Amino acid sequence: MRHTTLLCAAAIAAMPLAASAEGLLAAFDVAEDLSRFVFASAPVFEDGMPAYGNAFVTQGYIYPAGTLDGGVEGTLANGDPAFPDLVIGEWTCDGYFVGEGMRTETGAIVVTRQVYRFHDGDLLISHGAELADPGVTVTRAVTGGTGDYAGAPAEMHQVMLGMSDGYGVRLQIELGDGPEPTYPSQEDHTEWDSGFPVGPVGPDASWQTG
Repeated sequence: MRHTTLLCAAAIAAMPLAASAEGLLAAFDVAEDLSRFVFASAPVFEDGMPAYGNAFVTQGYIYPAGTLDGGVEGTLANGDPAFPDLVIGEWTCDGYFVGEGMRTETGAIVVTRQVYRFHDGDLLISHGAELADPGVTVTRAVTGGTGDYAGAPAEMHQVMLGMSDGYGVRLQIELGDGPEPTYPSQEDHTEWDSGFPVGPVGPDASWQTG
């Protein structure tokens, strides 16, 4: 009986570890499910596509880093994940079209909030612009996180791998800080001599009057 009790206790103690075994991922891929892309009825172009200022929301799947290398599609035409056994979370994105709306060919096409909800319960949130240019890195601010992502770096780097008809965007995301701030050394620091004394001021200071 004691042996069984010890085994049960050990199993219960191990459960939180199993739930968080995924841990903080320094990089991961995202595949949009275009069947869940919904945008506002206005403003739109003549063809009905979103114009500047149009609000939208969309969702997709989070995969381990490298899953979508080489132009691999992460979503099937019906919206299902192409690799269901590899899905590690759900991606939700909402924001506004900027630039020339859906007709933007280069530069920022949307400004968004992205929520990455991992299967172990952890959340990561980022804000920033997204580019219409495939293969170009854009830096986004990490604005929140829970669990393993509570202490995530302050920024992340996103690359759009491409956008396919009927499938949506494919993204690769990497967490990381920007360059370390630099401060002037003592040798580089030039002081302006105002003539005003610096340091402790005693009662006999010659500059005092009255």
